[in-house]
Amino acid sequence: MPTTFDRSWKLPAALIAGMLAGAAAGWLAGGHVATGFALVAAVEIVFLVTRIRHQAQLMMAQDPTQTSLKHDRFMTRSRRIASSLRDLRSAAGSLPDAVVLLDNEQHVRWFNHAAEDLLGLRRPQDRGAHLDERLSTTELATWLKEGAREPLNDVAAPGHPNRHINVTLLPFGRRQRLLLARDISHLTRLEQIRRDFVANVSHELRTPLTVIHGYLELLDPEDVPELAPVLNEMRAQSKRMGQIVEDLLTLSRLETQEHVQDERVQMTPLLATIRKEAEALSQGRHQITVESTAEADLLGSVKDLHSAFSNLVSNAVRYTPTGGRISIRWRRTSEGAVYSVTDTGYGIPASHLARLTERFYRVSSSRSRESGGTGLGLSIVKHVLNLHQARLDIQSEPGQGSTFSCWFSSERLLAPGVSDPD
Repeated sequence: MPTTFDRSWKLPAALIAGMLAGAAAGWLAGGHVATGFALVAAVEIVFLVTRIRHQAQLMMAQDPTQTSLKHDRFMTRSRRIASSLRDLRSAAGSLPDAVVLLDNEQHVRWFNHAAEDLLGLRRPQDRGAHLDERLSTTELATWLKEGAREPLNDVAAPGHPNRHINVTLLPFGRRQRLLLARDISHLTRLEQIRRDFVANVSHELRTPLTVIHGYLELLDPEDVPELAPVLNEMRAQSKRMGQIVEDLLTLSRLETQEHVQDERVQMTPLLATIRKEAEALSQGRHQITVESTAEADLLGSVKDLHSAFSNLVSNAVRYTPTGGRISIRWRRTSEGAVYSVTDTGYGIPASHLARLTERFYRVSSSRSRESGGTGLGLSIVKHVLNLHQARLDIQSEPGQGSTFSCWFSSERLLAPGVSDPD
């Protein structure tokens, strides 16, 4: 009897342990506890159903005279497995994330209650329905038809247009797929609150800073020599604070933009302007060269691209020691064209590269403040490039220098001298 009791708890214990392990793995993978739990629960459901079928087939194949006792054992195990199956379905059905099990042709096989709320699915009419047809008027349908290779971020929930979701499609079992949708409405609201706060505070700071800087300019250090160092430092910090406010306002504007007003960006005069700005900032301390072989202009915003390109060059000037070299290049690639800035400066450790475009992130706080940087330049560059469907690539080695490259697709290129697009 104790042996039978021990065995009867092995399967439920293994199932519970598996679900806990899935939850732990989801938490380690980025805090997605519910997602990890859902995946393991779905796998265990398939396992239990398969086991029931296998045992039923064995019972039918055996001699009827030997099946009585085995039939009782089979029924006991079946009830136990059915109970575990109900528990798993109940747990998966109560998850806050939408879970939809699809076959290879994207027909709906099963979905939980959150899928009804977030995706607008209904029981029983949507079981067996083709998911992209069921969601035909939403962004999800287009995403599914295109293969759903990458997660779909921040889209309106079909069941609640005023809520936002992240959606992922994962391979599951034998030629099946698992669609997971997470409600991120609260994160979207928090992000909007942050944007509004930054924009409002920056706007309110602009006027008092202008007044302070104006009065500081009226004070001549020669009139009060003993205060000259203090006045010069106050002027420098006032100017730097003003630049931070301007950069924050620029970021707020870029974050709320969905597209840019396309116009011809003539690269030859733009590169010449950027070179003059770099030489003025360098004051003869660096060797600055420009190489333009692309023979192409860009389609986009002149103001925003000028801001992004000059940010990269000014960073190179600030973080390259006296006597260093700075190379500005505009060249063709197999996919389009690339604007790059290469310096022989301090370089950046690999551990910092992934976070460089975060606002106010600094590799060296003291060095950045000494150079007059605001910590927002690369964040502005990233947003400008996103609006132009371009990407930023950073290659760096400590002590050897860095290369910042802006990659543009061929759709953004214009032949020099050709009339502007309508």
